[in-house]
Amino acid sequence: MLSQRFRTYSRSYLARVIDRGAVRVDGITAKASLRLKEGSIVYFTVPEPPRSGPEAEEMPLHFVFIDDVMAVVDKPPGIVVHPAKGNWKGTLAGGLKWHLERRDSEPVTKEGLSHAGGPTRPGIVHRLDRDTSGVIVVARNDVSHHRLAKQFEHRSVEKTYFAITQGQPELDQDEIRLSIGAHPYQREKMAIRSGHSTSREAVTRFEVLERFKGAALVKLLPKTGRTHQIRVHLAAIGCPVLADALYSGRSSIDSKFFGGPQSPPVILCRQALHAATLTLNHPTTGERLTFSSPLPSDIQDMLDVLRKHASLS
Repeated sequence: MLSQRFRTYSRSYLARVIDRGAVRVDGITAKASLRLKEGSIVYFTVPEPPRSGPEAEEMPLHFVFIDDVMAVVDKPPGIVVHPAKGNWKGTLAGGLKWHLERRDSEPVTKEGLSHAGGPTRPGIVHRLDRDTSGVIVVARNDVSHHRLAKQFEHRSVEKTYFAITQGQPELDQDEIRLSIGAHPYQREKMAIRSGHSTSREAVTRFEVLERFKGAALVKLLPKTGRTHQIRVHLAAIGCPVLADALYSGRSSIDSKFFGGPQSPPVILCRQALHAATLTLNHPTTGERLTFSSPLPSDIQDMLDVLRKHASLS
């Protein structure tokens, strides 16, 4: 029905926005597969039409790996991966186009970026949140894009994250297995939800590497790739990512966190979450490859302060 009324959007795009809770039937969030009954009242939040692809934007990017079919970037914090409402410029996608698709200079290699993800997501196979740093893989043609995407879909990609948490997990090692769906009333957030049309299975394994007073350094191995998965799971067990504005109640950390003076310098001003390693099969050769990114300076500085002022020893 929606595809007939809203011909601007493809069926697959409408299915995605329905899965995100854009449609309510008789006051209840609906699934794309729902069969309508005569007399039902349908509320549809019309999405903003997809824009054309991002313009190439000059920005410094560190390429961990690059060849003709794929690239791996060490994404700094503070950069949105692809254009979306409210973030049309300054995205990683725009930076990738500047580095890999410019026509005013010799390309790094002969390929550009894949188009399989749609016009606003050139090369983008998966995402990292704006304030999460670390390794992200990029496809340089549609064949490699589909092969890489299949690995994420089949969960054969191995990912390792490091986080500093506010509070400490009770156990040294554990697995969090809690379904995640759209937050019931805050659109920018996700939540622990089961039995909802937006709910999806989510699994995260973790290991506590170091404990401090009121904090911990945690290694995380997500087995699924849901939006905000690590952030939501850690918040659910009572130890959200440090300085995670959405889920911890703090957007920055200063020395007041340790009972220091009232006007301290800021130590950390983004969520302490870093994508440290990514292991996958090369889309052409099939070789198993691991790419890594060292802890960025702001998270390392936070750890140094914790070890100095909040050590348990």
